[in-house]
Amino acid sequence: MLNEATAVVWHGVETGFTLESGPLPEPAAGEVLVQVRMSTICGSDLHTIAGHRSTPVPTVLGHEIVGTVVATGGTVTDHRGTPLAAGDRVTWTIGTACGTCARCSAGVPQKCLTVRKYGHEKMSDTWWLNGGFATHCHLPEGTGIVRIPDSMPDEVATPANCATATVVCAARRARLTAGDTVVVLGCGMLGLTAVAYARDLGAGRIIACDIDEGRRRSASAFGANAVCGPAELADLVAHKSHGLGADVVLEVTGNSAAVQSAFDLIGIDGRIALVGSVSPAPEVSFEPSKFVKNLSTVVGSHNYGVDDLAEAVDFLARASGRPFADLVPASYPLAEYAAAIADARSLRAPRIAIKVEQ
Repeated sequence: MLNEATAVVWHGVETGFTLESGPLPEPAAGEVLVQVRMSTICGSDLHTIAGHRSTPVPTVLGHEIVGTVVATGGTVTDHRGTPLAAGDRVTWTIGTACGTCARCSAGVPQKCLTVRKYGHEKMSDTWWLNGGFATHCHLPEGTGIVRIPDSMPDEVATPANCATATVVCAARRARLTAGDTVVVLGCGMLGLTAVAYARDLGAGRIIACDIDEGRRRSASAFGANAVCGPAELADLVAHKSHGLGADVVLEVTGNSAAVQSAFDLIGIDGRIALVGSVSPAPEVSFEPSKFVKNLSTVVGSHNYGVDDLAEAVDFLARASGRPFADLVPASYPLAEYAAAIADARSLRAPRIAIKVEQ
């Protein structure tokens, strides 16, 4: 039915998913109703499904989404201030931001005091289309919305509002600049994106590390100058940096051993961005006097702001020579969500997509 939406609703590990339908909401002032084109299955979705991550239920999972505007509640603008209209292809921030609270004012809108995150919130009577595994998504006021270029495939654009924007924010927080020696720890979706973005920013040397040989080959295709496994990493960084150490380390695995290794890789004024440590893990340690004398910096980086998302989309447009589409090799209709999730859980590719017929 034209006035009805369908969603894959998650009820928790014991019950699993149900396919449910309901009426389309009419967007209130400042809101947008979007028809979902594609939603990719993120690792955090898989962690929820496996019971390793707590999520309020019932909910609609999926936060990596591209869609087409169906209706707006009055005049709603994109991140540039241009009014949105039906038919615009868009992506949007993983969460809302009020723009006025202490955190928004301090430049960390992803930690807004009233943030609501797509694919992470319990469904309600007024917000039941709150994730990507559905025919439609309802965008509350405060969502940062970015248009997608016509030339960009959905397979490239859909992960932008998670993996790509997260990398952009981490690189900004780590002050990654042209000429830097950059080490990327982990070569999954985040790591390959980090390699490509460091290359786009003009990094002098990019060294990528992963335990998996296939992922290391992919890192070379995305722009790494050198790749290795963990055992060879310290020697390789020393060699490639002429003994000076890395300027920036982007740690995207969340593995405590990888996090620990970052402290021994950076040189004077080196910066470490911890991105992958989003769940509790064994503690790591460092010797503080060396850290102080080397002028070292460690930043945590989690999610991003709308400007990071806009830069992520611009970067993907610039990076047309990198094989981003290959990272999403398969898509399934919404009704075949179980097969899509099973494929994603096989880990044969960084992302598997659910595609909604237009």
